[in-house]
Amino acid sequence: MQPTGRALPVALDAMGGDNAPGEIVAGAVQAVRERGVPVVLVGHPRVLYQELARHDAVTEIPIVRAEEALAMDEGALASLRRPRSSIAIACHLVRRGDACAVVSAGSTAGVVATGRLRLRAQQGVVRPAIAVGLPTLPQPTVLLDAGATADAKPEMLVQFAHLGVAYAETALGMRRPRVGLLTIGAEVEKGNKLAKRAHELLAATPGIDFAGNIEGHDLLTRKVDVVVTDGFTGNVALKTVEGTVRYAFEQLRETIAESRVAKLGGMLQRARLRELAGRLDPEAHGGAVLLGLNGTVVIAHGSSRARGVAAACELAARLSAQGIIARIGERIASTNKSHRRW
Repeated sequence: MQPTGRALPVALDAMGGDNAPGEIVAGAVQAVRERGVPVVLVGHPRVLYQELARHDAVTEIPIVRAEEALAMDEGALASLRRPRSSIAIACHLVRRGDACAVVSAGSTAGVVATGRLRLRAQQGVVRPAIAVGLPTLPQPTVLLDAGATADAKPEMLVQFAHLGVAYAETALGMRRPRVGLLTIGAEVEKGNKLAKRAHELLAATPGIDFAGNIEGHDLLTRKVDVVVTDGFTGNVALKTVEGTVRYAFEQLRETIAESRVAKLGGMLQRARLRELAGRLDPEAHGGAVLLGLNGTVVIAHGSSRARGVAAACELAARLSAQGIIARIGERIASTNKSHRRW
């Protein structure tokens, strides 16, 4: 346990991610030295000591042994097959009060399944949801679920709305977030059975400022503050936005490089272009947040490098300090808990 008065560390799954453990450890060092976030690494001690030694940080960051690691191509069942994996041990540290949050760049399915198994859902929460911030101005737009629950029921989308509102209020400081339902048309009757029934429930739910349906082209327009959908649709929408943004920025770079006039214009707009690049860079934002569990869990991008890992650690520590778990608990406790059939 941590001594009284000291901030609990973030439990960082050092073996998860495409660039583990090298970039994960480098990110931990950045988090500690540059962002003031205490971190404990979870993974194979020998390998992690070697990586820490490269940064002369052996005495700065503690290590907790984990015998196994989930591969990036392993799914949800791996959480049962590997009870001593690095992500499982990281969750265990949070559960017993030795860490304030979990960060992993590992398999999303594995992180979600392990989190649900080790941390359990908060009282009254039926299914967790992954929340991501879309790069809109002046504040990000929260999209959930981005992949935790693919086959959702309408009542679950109402809970996702509460989770998203709690996140927007806590992490982004929004006073009364507007909620939109992602479907194929703005009209009330548009969508499949899930969307239609969810619309009815959201419109009748106290404590939710429901703005109605929104479409895919509204995701980056700040039409609403929180976008709610099932995990299948949300993940497809997120990947589509990420791919479109990446393609558009690559085309912009090629256009600027085509002529001297364009290069001159690019130089004159260098500051604005850098700001835009930073806003669209997923490495700068830390990652997605798995909401609805008895512990703060941040899922960094699988290809995260040191800067992205450090940002994820900072986000996790901040959310924990802001009391995101308690805020969600308050919201869920104030809603109707009569849906026992789930």
